[in-house]
Amino acid sequence: MFRSLYDWTLRLAAHRRALPALALVSFAESSFFPIPPDAMLIPMCLARRDQAFRFAFVCTIASVLGGILGYAIGYFAYETVGRPIVELYGLQAAMDSYRTMFAEWGLWIILIKGLTPIPYKVVTIASGVAAFDPLVFILASIVTRAGRFFIVAALIWKFGPPIQAFIEKRLTILSLGLLAVVIGGFVLVKVLL
Repeated sequence: MFRSLYDWTLRLAAHRRALPALALVSFAESSFFPIPPDAMLIPMCLARRDQAFRFAFVCTIASVLGGILGYAIGYFAYETVGRPIVELYGLQAAMDSYRTMFAEWGLWIILIKGLTPIPYKVVTIASGVAAFDPLVFILASIVTRAGRFFIVAALIWKFGPPIQAFIEKRLTILSLGLLAVVIGGFVLVKVLL
């Protein structure tokens, strides 16, 4: 199963609509979608190492724009749109804790959470709910999302063939590991907050 999904994603990287699809996933993940853009970014960078930094740039811009949507959901429509998203992921307790913490630690929460597998959509929606300074939110989002995506792109650009061989040899275990990290991020938010 993982092999066919991996092969499909590598083929998608060469498709003429791969970049818009990557942008759409990056945008949606920052406000409501559960799958991180890394699921497309990594195979696309592997398939087209010469375009790795372009892909990271698109991921960054789309993710920040999606984060702005998440902020707007939290600020303008938390009860009607934001709460159902948060409840869908079982993160209501995390949201309540973020509201309190944003008053004192808002910038640091955005900087740290933007680099981790903890769902970024919770941070974006919580930033809006807390009416966190929108300019600081956008700047912090640019820094963290660019850091995350450009590090991935740089590693693949620099070490492409050995990393690709490593991934292909251990695809199932790495896929399960990535899935565990994503699920672990959701669980961590729930348990800690």
